[in-house]
Amino acid sequence: MKRKGKYGAPAYIFLLIKRIMPVIIKGKLNKMLYQYLATKSRDSDLLFWNFGFAPLNPDAKRLFLKDSDEKNRLYIQLYSHVISAVNLKEKDVLEVGCGLGGGSSFIMKYHKPKSMIGIDFSEKAIDFCNSNHSIDGLSFSYGQAESLPFEKNTFDVVINLESSHCYGYMERFLNEVSRVLRLNGYLLIADFRAKDQISSLQDQLNRSDLKFIKEEIITPNVLKALELDNERKLELIHKKIPKLLNNSFKYWWGTKGSAKYESFNTGEEEYFNYVLQKLDS
Repeated sequence: MKRKGKYGAPAYIFLLIKRIMPVIIKGKLNKMLYQYLATKSRDSDLLFWNFGFAPLNPDAKRLFLKDSDEKNRLYIQLYSHVISAVNLKEKDVLEVGCGLGGGSSFIMKYHKPKSMIGIDFSEKAIDFCNSNHSIDGLSFSYGQAESLPFEKNTFDVVINLESSHCYGYMERFLNEVSRVLRLNGYLLIADFRAKDQISSLQDQLNRSDLKFIKEEIITPNVLKALELDNERKLELIHKKIPKLLNNSFKYWWGTKGSAKYESFNTGEEEYFNYVLQKLDS
């Protein structure tokens, strides 16, 4: 006999709902924040949404940037570090989770791929991208990470930066990446997870058709970037965000003292950078 729940439905239905609802709620909340931020981004102050990256070695070679890009140096340095594993020149590149397009624009201007496409699940973000980035070879479109709107074997490189923690089904995303990548193509992924979830994530990656080329934890570099940019973020929150949402954005942007900042500082969460490749099996 099937075990039934409180209202007569089989217990497995309640277990399924219990599993799915947090995924749906998290996705809707993330989209709401992204959509709101996109409507506030009328200038380059909010062009990047990642936590940033700062070199720990004071003698490290300084990344060359044009004067117009200097204010976004910390965020651009995260992109630069992630893509440093692959020469993008004359490659067809896709960024999944492009936000307001700052990273895709940087890549197109400085690394000269053959084509650069950014997709995002926020319609307002894509509207912003199409209105504010005009570079030959660069384009943006609406799309879901777990159902990429492209044919098989379309790209040489897929970039996924600080986005995968929002996905309800990581396996679907990885299957889609493998599908749209050409043979020997790369997935360059950087994001964060609770420390006790890293091994589970690596298992998911190992079960995909992609093979690990590089594994790196860059939490200290991200923490340093958060500290260097803390005052600017607090000022932006004060100027652009309603008081009701202040604490949400402090967490989302990892300002000092927020639960997100402390999770990195204590090691509860780790920030990783992985390079994977689609190889002939």
